[in-house]
Amino acid sequence: MLAIDEKTPDFSPQVADEPFEPLAERIQAYAVSQPDKMAIHDRDQHVTWKTLIDTVNAIAHRLRAQGLQPGDKVAGLSENSVRYVALYLGVLAAGGCMVPLSGMASDDALELMIGDSDAQFLFVSARNHELTQNFRQRLADIPPERQVGLDFQDAHWQGFDDWLADAPHDRCVIGATPDHPFNIIYSSGTTGTPKGILHDYRFRSRQIRRMTTYGLDNDAINLVSTPLYSNTSLVSVLPTLFNGGTLVLMAKFDARGFLQLAQEYRVTHAMLVPVQYQRILAVEDFDGFDLSSFRLKLSTSAPLRSQVIAEAMRRWPGNILEVYGLTEGGISTSLDCAAHPDKWDSVGKPTEGSQVRVIDEGGRELPQGEIGEIVGRAGAMMRGYYKRDQQTREMLWASPEGEIFLRSGDMGRMDEDGFLYILDRRKDMIISGGFNVYPEDLEKALLAHPAVADVAVIGIPSEQWGETPLGLVVRQTNSEVSRDELLEWANAKLGKTQRLSGIEFRDTLPRSTIGKILKRELRAPYWAR
Repeated sequence: MLAIDEKTPDFSPQVADEPFEPLAERIQAYAVSQPDKMAIHDRDQHVTWKTLIDTVNAIAHRLRAQGLQPGDKVAGLSENSVRYVALYLGVLAAGGCMVPLSGMASDDALELMIGDSDAQFLFVSARNHELTQNFRQRLADIPPERQVGLDFQDAHWQGFDDWLADAPHDRCVIGATPDHPFNIIYSSGTTGTPKGILHDYRFRSRQIRRMTTYGLDNDAINLVSTPLYSNTSLVSVLPTLFNGGTLVLMAKFDARGFLQLAQEYRVTHAMLVPVQYQRILAVEDFDGFDLSSFRLKLSTSAPLRSQVIAEAMRRWPGNILEVYGLTEGGISTSLDCAAHPDKWDSVGKPTEGSQVRVIDEGGRELPQGEIGEIVGRAGAMMRGYYKRDQQTREMLWASPEGEIFLRSGDMGRMDEDGFLYILDRRKDMIISGGFNVYPEDLEKALLAHPAVADVAVIGIPSEQWGETPLGLVVRQTNSEVSRDELLEWANAKLGKTQRLSGIEFRDTLPRSTIGKILKRELRAPYWAR
């Protein structure tokens, strides 16, 4: 059994004499070495490193005084804010494990996640307060004195300032080992209880070192516009904090607001998801903003379309680095867009120290060029799904050499130069008349039409073929292209087994908070008929 605790086997490669310095311990020095440097800006607050560390230590002291033991879980439900980042760091300093929750989840799902994580404390922002009202009294492991409003208080919730009261500001850091739990991030499942992905300090330490090489150092000014419950955000936020840089936080993303903040704070870095690139570049006066301070923009969560890369590289200063990986870890590739303009349809090569392979349904490794499931092994690999031994085992693939890889669920291929191409999620692949059809190929064909702004291709039931591809298209503003015109145009560019059975126009496509198109939601009505 894979019991998820400090004794859990570590799947990731072992490295002798590996440097290790816990985040909460590292940042203590910045209160002395750069006390007046700005650590975090948000809409309402601007805090220096001295003020941040004082708050982090006070939170750690209060958590310990209320009984938090090393490894205990603390749940947080909040938009990005100075106070939420301080809470995250304070939990780590106290030896706890952070459980950041999504404000996009239902109240039923949130109750399940809080219970599943064994959380001992709950911190909630005013914006998410209502989501907890139906279940907060049923949280047997979290008594009222451990239910805290980050920016509000009422008859049922303690206000953060009252909770913190006169907690001391002196150093309060409980030593952590590489095996110590760092955080649990819940997957975005919509049925049952989402899986909790447990990361340890080894995972985060290795990830921080790798991301530091991309310039997330002491001089970095990192604009954060994706939520902190997403690993997408933590990948860039944690190294910025570790190295004493500066965070600029957006509580809620909007494209023009992003540009205004980037110009005002002379932002150097940002981690974005593909749909954000599209929305930012579409801002009418985009070219009027001074973005010359940008050194690097990162992209993750879904493949960044080559035409979007081309436009961003032409109009937006600084390079783009596309990063492909899983919240679970294991798989790690990157594409330097400036260095490889002929590979923009790929997600790059495996990063240093990582391995990526492609396997068939029987678990046999496939040669270059053949399509199969992507599996990977890297320095940063999860400890497992929290309290889900069987689902953890199902995620693993053992190589002929006996090394453990994580399965991605993504279908792809490696080219002759070692660049990885993602075709689709395995569950999104369409089997039509016995042939595998990859929606990504059809979506690229449709996006080449000047009238198409956004697209998703899904499989729908077909008496003749079992299932058949349907294109759901968002047209460009003022476009009058008809469904028949677009269908004929696209099918002329596709192979016989790929052809679309139809086109439907939509005003928008549903997306998760980190920009992934919710294809399961799009498919559901067709399969329910």
